[in-house]
Amino acid sequence: MLAINIEIVPRIRLVGFISYKSPWLHFKRITDEYVLYFIKSGELHMKENGHSFVLRKGDIYVLEPNMEHEGTEHDLCDYYYIHFEHGDIRTLQVEDMKALAQYFIAHHDQSPFLEGKPVHPLVSEYDCCFPKSHAITDKARFRKALLAMNDMLQLYRRKHYNHSLTALRFTELLIELSRDNFMDELQRNDRYPAKSIGKVNGLLDYIHQNYPHKITSHQIESAFEGNYDYLNRCFKAMTGQTITQYVNQVRIKHAKELIETTDLTFGEIGYLTGLNDPYYFSKVFKKHVGMPPNQYAKRIIEEKKT
Repeated sequence: MLAINIEIVPRIRLVGFISYKSPWLHFKRITDEYVLYFIKSGELHMKENGHSFVLRKGDIYVLEPNMEHEGTEHDLCDYYYIHFEHGDIRTLQVEDMKALAQYFIAHHDQSPFLEGKPVHPLVSEYDCCFPKSHAITDKARFRKALLAMNDMLQLYRRKHYNHSLTALRFTELLIELSRDNFMDELQRNDRYPAKSIGKVNGLLDYIHQNYPHKITSHQIESAFEGNYDYLNRCFKAMTGQTITQYVNQVRIKHAKELIETTDLTFGEIGYLTGLNDPYYFSKVFKKHVGMPPNQYAKRIIEEKKT
């Protein structure tokens, strides 16, 4: 598992595509940069730092700098490659993948850091964690990744300033890869069908798009064609929170941002975040933040003075 600070844009050194029509053996080398491979078809037999592996259609693998890698067998292979540098990227040894998955799917930039208890000592609130090795077996995901690779290749081949756009598209790919990997991890741990996992994934997006408005169980059942209680159980199993808890968490996060950056009244902030009742807004805010909104606002004002 690799963690990359997505507040820092990676520097793209090289993007390309190779299609070998006859069996080919990858050359031996040591690079001073990261290299991401995405296999379109065929097989690529490799060894990195003494570890042998085979990459097949849909596989993504990140070679790390200052490690010797080389081919081990001749084979046919079509693949994309992206060479990149980054000032803040780390290798993680993760003991509890489910806890990390739940954190990034449901809690990222929220309670673990407010409580001073990050789920992993080397993970910051600005990190995106993605696997060093990942297999894309779903056809829709494969097509999406293939489209992303083609987009980056075309951007890279244009004028030099498009390298920045390539880097942004590459960052988006890493975020998507991270989310897909963690959703797969939650599915493996909780043994829910892929269809339910997809609905939870869609429900997360639905909440972020609609939290300023009233969200009812009937609306969710209609939007996702399923029983609310079942969806709620799946949601809690995969995120550690009920749907209502997560909705309120998103609302309070936005409320904090509005308090920190605007002069809106608490009534206006409650309205903009879907918590119209002033008493209920204050109650939910205190539950999530540990203090009422007026006290939080005073603290922000004092911090700005210092």
